[in-house]
Amino acid sequence: MGSWSRAAATAVLCVAAGTAVALHAQTPSASSAVGSDEHSKHVMPRAVPVAVTTAAPLPRTGWTVAADTATSGFEAAKALDDNTATAWKSTDTAMPHTITIDTKNRVALSGLTYLPATGTNGRIGQYRVQVSDNGTTWSANIATGTFADTATAKTVTINTVITRYVRLTAVTEAGNRVKWATAAEINLLGGTDPALPRTGWTVAADSQETAGEDAKAANAIDGNTGTIWHTQWQGGEPALPHTFTIDMHSVNLVSGLSYLTRQDGSLNGDIGQYRIETSMDGTAWSPRVTTGAFTDVATAQTTTFGSELARYVRLTALTEAGRRGPWTSAAEINLLGRPDPRLTRTGWTATADSQETVGEDGRAANALDGDPDTLWHTVWSDANAPGLPHTYTIDMKSNQLVGGLSYLPRQDSSLNGLIGQYRIQTSTDNATWTDRVTAQSFATTSTAMQTVVFPSTTARYLRITVTSSSSGPWSTAAEFYVLGPSGSVVAGRGTWSAPVGFPLIPVAAAVLPNGKVLTWSASWNDDYVGGTGRTLTATYDPATGVVTQREVTETGHDMFCPGISVLPDGRIMVTGGNDAAVTSIYNPGTDAWTNGPDMTTPRGYQSSVTLGDGRVFTIGGSWSGGTGGYNANRKNGEVWSATAGWTSLPGADVVPMLTADPSGNGDYRKDNHAWLIAWSGNKVLQAGPSKQMNWYTISGQGSVAGAGTRGDDGDAMNGNAVMYDTGKILTVGGAPSYDDSNATANAYVLTINGTTVTTKKVGSMANTRAFQNSVVLPDGKVLVVGGENFAVPFSDNTAVMNAELWDPATETFTTMATQAVPRTYHSIALLLPDARVLSAGGGLCGATCDTNHFDGQIFTPPYLLTAEGTAATRPTITTAPTTAANGATINVKTGSAVTAFSIVRMGTATHSVDTDQRRLSLVPTAANGGYNLTIPADKGIAVPGYWMLFALDAKGVPSVAKIIKIG
Repeated sequence: MGSWSRAAATAVLCVAAGTAVALHAQTPSASSAVGSDEHSKHVMPRAVPVAVTTAAPLPRTGWTVAADTATSGFEAAKALDDNTATAWKSTDTAMPHTITIDTKNRVALSGLTYLPATGTNGRIGQYRVQVSDNGTTWSANIATGTFADTATAKTVTINTVITRYVRLTAVTEAGNRVKWATAAEINLLGGTDPALPRTGWTVAADSQETAGEDAKAANAIDGNTGTIWHTQWQGGEPALPHTFTIDMHSVNLVSGLSYLTRQDGSLNGDIGQYRIETSMDGTAWSPRVTTGAFTDVATAQTTTFGSELARYVRLTALTEAGRRGPWTSAAEINLLGRPDPRLTRTGWTATADSQETVGEDGRAANALDGDPDTLWHTVWSDANAPGLPHTYTIDMKSNQLVGGLSYLPRQDSSLNGLIGQYRIQTSTDNATWTDRVTAQSFATTSTAMQTVVFPSTTARYLRITVTSSSSGPWSTAAEFYVLGPSGSVVAGRGTWSAPVGFPLIPVAAAVLPNGKVLTWSASWNDDYVGGTGRTLTATYDPATGVVTQREVTETGHDMFCPGISVLPDGRIMVTGGNDAAVTSIYNPGTDAWTNGPDMTTPRGYQSSVTLGDGRVFTIGGSWSGGTGGYNANRKNGEVWSATAGWTSLPGADVVPMLTADPSGNGDYRKDNHAWLIAWSGNKVLQAGPSKQMNWYTISGQGSVAGAGTRGDDGDAMNGNAVMYDTGKILTVGGAPSYDDSNATANAYVLTINGTTVTTKKVGSMANTRAFQNSVVLPDGKVLVVGGENFAVPFSDNTAVMNAELWDPATETFTTMATQAVPRTYHSIALLLPDARVLSAGGGLCGATCDTNHFDGQIFTPPYLLTAEGTAATRPTITTAPTTAANGATINVKTGSAVTAFSIVRMGTATHSVDTDQRRLSLVPTAANGGYNLTIPADKGIAVPGYWMLFALDAKGVPSVAKIIKIG
């Protein structure tokens, strides 16, 4: 990247215990710093309500630090001394250099912050992060990436892990100027478990109002902050306390609760003092009770507690926060935790130092049989029965990652032998034992399930030693469950990789024919305001993990909030944005940026789409370059060709596709982010976000004709439309207006037949979402990633952390694994040639904005995992052509038998829009020792350009793609 300067800014992490603050749009007059900027309308923050847990720096008391090398006067300890004027500096020896922190404890780690030393030399460029429980055996990289060559603090976010040691490795110096590395300060960030998906949950309350208003208990888990649960107030007012019981209908490891007060301005019913309990059966409640007090605030309040294996969670409101009355209310209640981590016990055996077989069947094996009515009981029928301590040893028959134990006490009427104090050890060989938990106690007055977790370790054997009990010299247990580690792989939900750091916020991106991903932000790496004439880019190579930075000045174009289209020859066309009339074209073959002709109408937030004949159509875009219908002409369509450049299409009227956004200033928010689908005959279906759909044509002066509506769907700004097969389009989510509106969970299938579009409403998403991204997969399923329940630019407050997978066979969504980082406004997601999905970015709101995300994660869909969570065996394409004409038949050979093929056009993404991706099924015919496939002849369907060709086996496992140029 070329040299450039900017005033140094200090990164501030704002943390308030148990609360979170959202960023919302504010009027330009709110700040003189941006008051004259036409974009300032959605720059400045104000507080709004939501549910989110913020990572906080961990206290560093007692920590030590070591480095591979250090220059005299610049020792490693200075990176932990809370003094930004001092620093660690390695010696001038070859990279890499490492700095290792010992927390002297096992902490929940969700990331770190790194502040370079004063001066440019020694700033860390490429980095990697590892963790260890013992300081000797280190994990695989839990984060990798490249820091920007700037003076500001950088944040690395990871999936929460439990660890003692953290190692940051400087692989390169940011500017390749010197061989040393520096750090003024390094902070570790603590973490909590994410919110659990609420799909299928039910609730019960001791009281709910249904006569005076719709305030039923279910409203508090509906994802809509505009509805509430309220206890009865008409015809009677039951006294406090009030209970709200959640049935998750499955077992989860629960570790916290988030409570959002009503959002209608009233404080009535805000919970004050509370109690939280968990249960496996809704009858016996855990003795580990969490108590505290919420307050009259409009933001979400979160309380965390020791992890408990549970199906039911009960929140009891003991008081009303303002002592105003006997009511209780809630807008939303979320539970924090992770899915059921219990390991399958098939084939396991157990031994004990003592078991009763004469007076009753009290064998050790009973505590592994899945029947809560049987039990292990030490000998009691013999007068000489051994006393405490007692040991119970589980043989899992193979080494496994383990991270906890759940204990179900005996379920009969006796309390004899309930386990009190205990110790847990693990072993790989039944000879050498390592303590995992020492001198802890279960409650001896409860028959509810009780759970203890510990840092994950590899073990075949687990032993619990009981040193005290409820009464007598005995020990008993109905069931023991061994838990997998935190973050255990759940094959059916896919997995997320460790975060990959970027030197900028990836607000826009394109997959290149070489498999790399080109990303960019704006003139700045963390902000879009106040810059023109250049763009910062970063190209990510998924194969190596390397991110390459670049500053693009050749085209004089700040490419923030543009239209993006992939041309038939593979070049990437980027139009408008901050420099609203400019066209830039990137050639992946030569790695060169060049200018195209300026558009006839300046635009920002427009969409563009490549047509079958290679031309590009664009429409809308009043965010920049003047506001249509206000201080500029309305932004009707125009078309680009390689020979004529841009030509206006006055007949391609933008008015039919405007939304009813309530914001003033003409079309500023109404003509944004059109869902454009190229089709036969150089027609374009505008499938949204307006509720009215339209057909646009580009012949002559252009034209527009209505295409109907998406059933009962309204305007769906910042939703998505994805062609998952020929003429089949899934639309999901969005919100009625750009700002300050509740998103929907709506989903529809559009079917194109000629110029007729039919609409079918299908099963809704589990979560309401706006600002999400949707990606079609090789098997035709669609992955929906990120977004938020309440549409607010630059806010993570109602971020949806779980992905969802839509299946065209069932027309339903399944909740997938949880990301480590929110992906909301200004995030991207794209299919990679290896059939995984990159999700990245979010934010771009300035140096002190806490929703900036300089990273990405890669999602491995369930089709790439076995039932055990290991990598599935994949088919391979051994030979395939690199080019094919429309209508051509090609022969493809594979390494093993396959049953299906598909092609997916390489995607681009920005602002939840990807008009390039589309998937087509190809029917194989056995021929010549392989398979013949026919490329669709219609260029409006198989749009010329670079496509990914996938083979799928009988289990639906896809190959790594072969890249083929069609057209």
